[in-house]
Amino acid sequence: MNTPPKHLSGNYAPVTEELTAYDLPVTGTIPPELSGWYLRNGPNPADAASGHWFFGDGMVHGVRIENGRAVAYRNRWVRTTRFTDGARMYDDQGTLDLTAGAANTHVVRHAGRTFALVENALPYELTRDLDTKGPYDFDGRLRTAMTAHPKTCPVTGELHFFGYGSRGPVHLTYHRADASGELVISRPIEVPGPTMMHDFALTASHVVFMDLPVVFDLQAAKAGTMPYSWDDGYGARLGILRRDDPNGDVRWFTIDPCYVFHSLNAYDAPDGTIVLHVMRYPELWRRAADGSTLPMKAAVLWKWTLDPATGTVREDQVDDRPGEFPRIDDRLISLASGQGHITSGTSLVHYDLTTGGTVCHDFGPGRTPSEASFAPADDTPGGPGWLMTYVYDATTDRSDLALLDAHDLAATPVATIHLPSRVPSGFHGNWIADQEGS
Repeated sequence: MNTPPKHLSGNYAPVTEELTAYDLPVTGTIPPELSGWYLRNGPNPADAASGHWFFGDGMVHGVRIENGRAVAYRNRWVRTTRFTDGARMYDDQGTLDLTAGAANTHVVRHAGRTFALVENALPYELTRDLDTKGPYDFDGRLRTAMTAHPKTCPVTGELHFFGYGSRGPVHLTYHRADASGELVISRPIEVPGPTMMHDFALTASHVVFMDLPVVFDLQAAKAGTMPYSWDDGYGARLGILRRDDPNGDVRWFTIDPCYVFHSLNAYDAPDGTIVLHVMRYPELWRRAADGSTLPMKAAVLWKWTLDPATGTVREDQVDDRPGEFPRIDDRLISLASGQGHITSGTSLVHYDLTTGGTVCHDFGPGRTPSEASFAPADDTPGGPGWLMTYVYDATTDRSDLALLDAHDLAATPVATIHLPSRVPSGFHGNWIADQEGS
């Protein structure tokens, strides 16, 4: 009997049913201030097969909270054209179909619309009940893929994002939608080649791009494996674009070779520098001599300080603890938040980025948290609130939604919502409060 690969076994294995359950059991007390949906996306191949974890069909898992109750849980596949019709990103003539992505990476809300995202295709719009409306192209104005990590400016309400692609002549395009959801800026950015640009960063005055040496690999793509690999000859650099001059020049800063899936946050410092915290891998997907991919090395938290006056970057390791999925209170995106957290093994780790202090919440052996999103308790950015994360229990083969006090992370969860099924290991999500529309 063949052993399934790691990305199709344990809690990486897909679930096979779409469920709806009501009045979920709760240990502890759900804060009565919370009213909305906790949503999280992840790969869940409908045919229970996939060549890589990143390739599985998107499935969004949601918990509805109202009046101190866990009202409902539901999980739904995102019904992309790939899911419903078997559409491919490229047909036999090489024609691109931007509706044929997996929509499996993130779920965000902007201007009254909820989107399931993957970085190589158009977003898919979802209803309040997680049904699929269809692909969304901003009334025909979006002609590239959309990153799975758009950033909403807390001051202007604008949505900043980009699209990248493996086929030229343009490999990178920067986009901006206004607070009403109208796409108002789309401009190409010249880069040397088709790198995998998963994330970027935003400050009050700048957009920061990460052009790093994980480059499109045509032979790997034809073989149906991860179509990107490490390239020692590409180099690594950060690019800054002024937000008040979106069609202006991008200024590039050379850094040591590395890869970053996720930034924690960025801001403009009073001394004129730009500070960026990221989860940094020393390298990613290096090919061995036989063509196989070498094991990944872990990411740890680093701080980059870009100095426009000198054209240099100071690179400082903040911690040696391996982890991923950095998040902050999203109302502080582009501002000096001073706080942040990551997921590390069986724990969530909170960082005080000013003092360097850390606080850890360990869920215990066999209990693995996913990315934790912040749900605010009031209207004060950086104020009180809760971290929400799905926690998988290997002993029971079930999952819970845990709510922890974001400012007392070591304490027992304020509430644990027990789900009727397992939530497979996945990627990103958000707390979407009712005032944001549901």
